[in-house]
Amino acid sequence: MGKFSTKKGKDGQHYFNLLATNGQVILSSEGYTTTSAMHNGIESVKKNAPEDKHFDRENSKNGKFYFTLKATNGQVIGKSQMYESESSRDNGIESVKKNAPDAPTVEED
Repeated sequence: MGKFSTKKGKDGQHYFNLLATNGQVILSSEGYTTTSAMHNGIESVKKNAPEDKHFDRENSKNGKFYFTLKATNGQVIGKSQMYESESSRDNGIESVKKNAPDAPTVEED
């Protein structure tokens, strides 16, 4: 099972990553000013991840592929790493759909 890993950045902001079972980062958050806001972001990922309509499949300027996950209001709540192929990106989306809804949250240092 995947997990949400949280940490406070050197900039004072709070961040989370969704990790797959193998420990690979499959979704990263923006910075949040409070831990409460960050936990609301995690709950939004859990709620929105199962539905394909919340994922935007993107192509970067350097030819790589990535995706964003958006909340119902259209705000981006997570972004993937860069992938070499469309199929790898699509596998990443499926991993988020599978791992996010029931993933526990683990506080990191």
